[in-house]
Amino acid sequence: MAIDMASRILSVSDREVGQTILAWLCHRLHLSRGAAEQLLRSRRIRLNGSLCSNPQWRLRRGQRVEVPTDRPNELKKPHLRNIPRTGKPTLVYVDEQLIVVDKPAGLTTMRHAEEAAEFGQRGQRYLPATLADLLPSLIAGRGGKPGIIRAVHRLDRDTTGLVVFARTAQAERHLGQQFREHSIERRYLALVRGKAVSARIESNLVADRGDGRRGSSETGQGQRAVTHVEVLEQLGQFSLVECRLETGRTHQVRIHLGEAGTPLCGERIYDRPLHGRPLPDGSGIGRTALHAAVLGLTHPVSGERLRWTAPLPRDMAELLDRLRREARQ
Repeated sequence: MAIDMASRILSVSDREVGQTILAWLCHRLHLSRGAAEQLLRSRRIRLNGSLCSNPQWRLRRGQRVEVPTDRPNELKKPHLRNIPRTGKPTLVYVDEQLIVVDKPAGLTTMRHAEEAAEFGQRGQRYLPATLADLLPSLIAGRGGKPGIIRAVHRLDRDTTGLVVFARTAQAERHLGQQFREHSIERRYLALVRGKAVSARIESNLVADRGDGRRGSSETGQGQRAVTHVEVLEQLGQFSLVECRLETGRTHQVRIHLGEAGTPLCGERIYDRPLHGRPLPDGSGIGRTALHAAVLGLTHPVSGERLRWTAPLPRDMAELLDRLRREARQ
């Protein structure tokens, strides 16, 4: 077999097992569905050395996927927009066990294990810094010793707000147990399109609902996800809602709000019904309008119940003010 020098080989991780090759291309390469389909039709994708053109092929653990690097310009447009950072991360709480940070938009919480393995220790120096990368200098700037910083959960790159890191193995285990038991309080503020309804939303989430996007399964398969939605304000053709997480699945809030017919302002992935067209968005905001406003947990050593709040970031606050003015007209 002739080797395409303008290609790279990626491995299927444990959490990607069972995804269709179409969904995998969309998520791993940040492609639109159309661009991923074009790659498959052009017969430029190989699985373990064999050509793959079937978009519904299910991936198995450890499979090697060969993808081209010399893609035409229309394939280089990222499915996830290049959102600039809206500010600097702010340390909200620091002690010997925990760090709580208010994360700006445009900053990834931490690097995925497969990305770290793909680029290696040296190659990661050329990747954009993550929040976890920036924390040591922030701690040192306050006169502290960074030590080992352990990530226990993450926020999407576009999402702003509160995220907690552990500083000891004991804290990491204790926080991990709280997340598994759903005893950590997490409340998000979101600006959505349409007239939202207060409701408890429960579904099983799968990696590919049938159109290359994560979403709810009607077969009962997938991960159980529960979101409690409370409408705080009706703003004409928009709404301000609070979402309390009972579980914490990938993109859970975005999926549940989108499937309810009220996608986030700025949402461009979960903004349409299955095989449907995107819903109109007149908000003008350049990212998903989602903010982790409240974080509550039990301290892993003292046992004290702690709770923090973070104000809306500037772009969401300005959008909320504008929507309030327009709703009064």
